[in-house]
Amino acid sequence: MDVLIVGAGAVGRWVATVIDGSVAFADADREAARAAAADIADSRAVDLDSEETFDAVCVAVPMRAATGVIEAQAQRATRAIVDCTGSMRDPLDTMASVAPDLERVSYHPLFAPEHAPGRIAVSTGEAGPTTDVLSAAFEDAGNDLVSVTAEEHDEAMRTIQGRTHAAILAFGLAAEEVPEALATPVFEDLDALRERVTGGTPGVYADIQSTFDGAADVAEAASRLADADRETFADLYDDAG
Repeated sequence: MDVLIVGAGAVGRWVATVIDGSVAFADADREAARAAAADIADSRAVDLDSEETFDAVCVAVPMRAATGVIEAQAQRATRAIVDCTGSMRDPLDTMASVAPDLERVSYHPLFAPEHAPGRIAVSTGEAGPTTDVLSAAFEDAGNDLVSVTAEEHDEAMRTIQGRTHAAILAFGLAAEEVPEALATPVFEDLDALRERVTGGTPGVYADIQSTFDGAADVAEAASRLADADRETFADLYDDAG
């Protein structure tokens, strides 16, 4: 199977290492595509505007660019088009619109590539032999596939990613440096999460906030705590548990 991976970032590169077949990279940054091809065995770089076709096209770009890239690249797939962008409803709707005769699946690795393997959410628009091979490749690499509807996934990500990241970043912004010897277990755990989140890529987290929101909900919850009297605070404390 030959696969075009559109997006030569960390996720696209990781997908290339999992797929059993020939891989071509295309990216708006041509040098990034060439660099990925140089790093990944049995792969090459191609232009975004090439007319070359492939058995499958995998879109691995930032969420904000997903639908536009799917619209532009779908005609290069002969059997299947899939995405690994992080949201599901909009990509799958776009695939159905521009490639109704192709197999269509949305994958969301629920981990950063450097933490693979892990769980991968899977929402299927139209399954078939090509997407079955791709799914099997993810499983063979040690990942657990979790089947969900696009709506279930995107709604869950509002809490799992949007609100969670916002709460951790808000803690990081509000926290001040403290003596290490005074740290409590709860503080140490939360500070470790802050280090993990802020060790990533800011643009990725910005895309998550713009897609799934979360910061406004966290701010509203913090405001309720700040304004609460003792009795109300106890009620909120119970609600949080």
